Amino acid sequence: MNITVVGAGVIGCAVARELASRGARVQLIDPRGAGRGATYASAGILAPHIESQSSSFLRLASCSLSMWDEFIQRLHVDSGQRVDYDRSGTLQVALDSTQAAALEAMAQSLKSSHVACSLLDAREARQLEPALTSSSMTALLLPSHGYVASPLLVAALIEVLSRTGVPLTATRVVHLHDGDHDAEVMTEGGAIRSDAVVIAAGSWSTELFGTSAPRAIKPIRGQLVRLTLDQRPASRVVWSDDCYVVPWRDGTVLVGATVEDVGFAEHTTADGVQRLLKAAAELMPLLREARFEDARAGLRPKTADELPAIGRSSTMPHVFYAAGHYRNGVLLAPLTAALVADLVLEGRERPELALVRPDRFGL
Repeated sequence: MNITVVGAGVIGCAVARELASRGARVQLIDPRGAGRGATYASAGILAPHIESQSSSFLRLASCSLSMWDEFIQRLHVDSGQRVDYDRSGTLQVALDSTQAAALEAMAQSLKSSHVACSLLDAREARQLEPALTSSSMTALLLPSHGYVASPLLVAALIEVLSRTGVPLTATRVVHLHDGDHDAEVMTEGGAIRSDAVVIAAGSWSTELFGTSAPRAIKPIRGQLVRLTLDQRPASRVVWSDDCYVVPWRDGTVLVGATVEDVGFAEHTTADGVQRLLKAAAELMPLLREARFEDARAGLRPKTADELPAIGRSSTMPHVFYAAGHYRNGVLLAPLTAALVADLVLEGRERPELALVRPDRFGL
């Protein structure tokens, strides 16, 4: 089966890899190359329970999180590359009494849902992470959470695709036509006919069809700052109401992220960077001494219900969607890849697909 995947972010790369691993002939298309959209500005946090989410999202995210150990192990073997992947948990920190009360309520809710967590007082939190501010009042530890270094993840996925003969073409899609027996992707470099097309183009996924397509996916800009220290400042992801801090093993520290409804304005701003640096220093004062490396911006693809659109198009039988993952593309990548491969190659619909059907948006 010949399949064209449009979009080479983490979702597109994961889908292409899963399809190819099952014997499909896959071509990947992205005008900017691999991982240069929202994935480029992603911190790679794997944390279903860090914020209040719908029950549907929690079902999807928990399922995908359970797949990550095997996903990363396979990737190590197939690519020959090591990816910084850490499941030592997340620590959400309260810096005032209002936040402390919210964390206590969150802990009770998680425990009632049988999610492993621990509510720590200020002393216990600083014993766990000594670099925390002395202003911390309480903290919530979720040991099942973690992170993966997104750039290394994409690099490993691309290496696997290269080894399995999947080409990545840097060209822009200008039109897509669904025929009786196959689909045709018209690019700036020419036409590509395929048995199926998977659209994984993030915030641009519904822009491929011109003005007639429903505008079901909205870009939300997220800015992220990259710092470095000589030593890792924490042993897990640390979170506050105003920022998160992701400490890689090599001393890289990611601080994010803004949430900005600014259309397709994909650039960093002085205000966004200043706010992130201020929040990070309030949470972990030693970050004031970190070296500033760069700032990044990505457009997170948001749907109205903040759940992705995954599955067959309701209007084009040979077209499938894997888009609209908002701030959880990395987290949901293993599940999305499996759902798409099962459906496209085997016609098999896992129960999770009922939660993310594209036809709920007219797609």
